[in-house]
Amino acid sequence: MTSSEPTSRRTEESGTLDRILTLELARVTERTAIAAARLRGRGDEIAADREAVDAMRDELNRLPIDGTVVIGEGERDEAPMLFIGEKVGSGKGPEVDVALVPLEGTTICAKNLPNSITVMAFAERGSLLHAPDVYMEKIAIGPGFPAGLVDLDRSPAENLQALAVAKGVPVGEITACILDRPRHTRLIEEVRAAGASIRLIGDGDVTGVIHTTEPDETGIDIYMGSGGAPEGVLAAAALRCIGGQMQGRLMLDRPDKVERARRMGITDPRKKYGLEDMARGDVLFAATGVTDGNFLQGVKFGRNCVTTHTVVMRSSTGTVRWIRARHMLGEKGPC
Repeated sequence: MTSSEPTSRRTEESGTLDRILTLELARVTERTAIAAARLRGRGDEIAADREAVDAMRDELNRLPIDGTVVIGEGERDEAPMLFIGEKVGSGKGPEVDVALVPLEGTTICAKNLPNSITVMAFAERGSLLHAPDVYMEKIAIGPGFPAGLVDLDRSPAENLQALAVAKGVPVGEITACILDRPRHTRLIEEVRAAGASIRLIGDGDVTGVIHTTEPDETGIDIYMGSGGAPEGVLAAAALRCIGGQMQGRLMLDRPDKVERARRMGITDPRKKYGLEDMARGDVLFAATGVTDGNFLQGVKFGRNCVTTHTVVMRSSTGTVRWIRARHMLGEKGPC
């Protein structure tokens, strides 16, 4: 296990969540990833997602928390998903908001393509955005830039130019990560017309946003476009831990969606949410690879053990831990 902390050396005691929960969170995503990985490459998205959901629910309910799912896979009438409003944990322990995607990239997992992960975040009660499972407009960049450098209300060309100036490079050296969807046809055209290059991804926009934090490693400078609101809040939780900028706006394009959002306390359907609006306070974030990717390695099945690769982060300390875990299947011995 390796970890990194900022030079400010913030103490582990800052924040109100028990630091032991960081490792408990890792155990949940590890077990969920293993369950999903057993159906990797089998072509059955529904079955893989169901295995991930069941494993995550079982592991969550072992934890000493009084948890409520505020960002999940659906509403109450869509069970057996981990639905918004579901209570998880033993009921004894800190009151926490839970945001989760048991299997990000179900199609990726079913086809055994890169960057399928299982991902989750905890925060103090009332700290995560409560939003329906709808699409969200998103824009994100990594740390080290002036506040407000990019904005959802500016054109793609304006945002790309601002980022290029801040980095001291021509726009032609900027790469935007965008989900490969028909709804993004115009955005793709505008980005290319501005002179920037594009990394199209099939799924996995939590990973896409996180990739903006290490452009020298990932080749991605900015994330643009729309994707799921659950993934947006989880990405914001990650950026709260490792730094960066992000804005999101719910796409409430039908009266029923506006009403669903209103029931969750959202009165302004066009509100722009900043990082602190989506995830504030003490935030814990964990993700485990299901398939191999350039962020996390996938689950490896050996003769006697299973190996997982997980990242765990905490906002109050700025700690980022990378965990390679070996889970024995039977008798101890070579994996």
